[in-house]
Amino acid sequence: MFAWIKVEQFVHPSLCQTMKAYVVNQWLKGPEELKIQDIDVPVLKQGEVQVQVMAAGLNFFDTLIIQGRHQTRPTFPYIPGRELAGIVIKSTVPEFKPGDRVFGSGAGYGEIANVEDKKLFPLPKSFSFELGAAAFANYSTGYAALVVRARIKPGEYCLIHAAAGGVGIAAVQLAKILGATVIATAGSTEKLEFAKKHGADYVINYADEDWPKQVMKLTNGHGADVVFDPVGLVEKSTKCIAWDGRVVIIGFAKGAIEKVAMNRILVKNIALTGIHWGEYVKKDIETYDLVWKNVLDLFESGKLRPVLYHNVYSFDDIPKGLEAINSRSSYGKVVATFNQSQSRI
Repeated sequence: MFAWIKVEQFVHPSLCQTMKAYVVNQWLKGPEELKIQDIDVPVLKQGEVQVQVMAAGLNFFDTLIIQGRHQTRPTFPYIPGRELAGIVIKSTVPEFKPGDRVFGSGAGYGEIANVEDKKLFPLPKSFSFELGAAAFANYSTGYAALVVRARIKPGEYCLIHAAAGGVGIAAVQLAKILGATVIATAGSTEKLEFAKKHGADYVINYADEDWPKQVMKLTNGHGADVVFDPVGLVEKSTKCIAWDGRVVIIGFAKGAIEKVAMNRILVKNIALTGIHWGEYVKKDIETYDLVWKNVLDLFESGKLRPVLYHNVYSFDDIPKGLEAINSRSSYGKVVATFNQSQSRI
């Protein structure tokens, strides 16, 4: 799922240039323990493209992985990060050449990353590197969750939890494009206003104990046809879901794994489904390619554009950006820029 770079793969400094990167040698207590090191540039393998990283996307799961609290457990030492945008330095495949502006999935918390060719795409012409760093994980995950797993239809009610977060706001934008009526939840007035600004038709504070009743009232008793849940609110969501409703489980930001009343699943004809989008590139390449074709078309057409958190962090301040995500003070997609003034090409 993740394109980790193991530090032991680096060649001797006399044979290539060096770079700066965050290197994890053991499980950490949190992002505040991340440290930058000088290491050798990784060896490029066949099927990979070497990218000078200009911006990196920051994610909640990055903080879980460095603490050993995620199902993905890379071998030490490794460079964390999943999303990046930058400039091609070298390529072993004909689809990319030096100088190309690209975005994709690789070890983004380093100045240079080697990226598998299937996880790299041309940067849309109107996108900055910051927008590119925000484009990979959330929008492909959101599209696959809503279209492939939930089979969302125009006119349906779509309930999106944590709608002001990176994947949540992507789902809000996509659900609107797909013709749904969007009900967004978040935990503060500021975040609800943010979700409304970017396409939500209705907003509800999920700190309110009666939020499922509010959903039922907004839908005139119908309930939500689709529930998009990156938080861990499935149990309460089944109280306000429509007959034949579909719940897509994205993650567990609350930290606890839920227990769900299965009788309600039966009586309401509910489908519970997960989305492990990172595995599609290995297990279902046709769906992976189709999802990306549709997402890239939306980017290029101008119908879809990543939404960034107002504070863009520097490479040195990546731990602060991750802390902002952990504390839930951020909204939209958090990214960091690498102010690399000298080209590596």
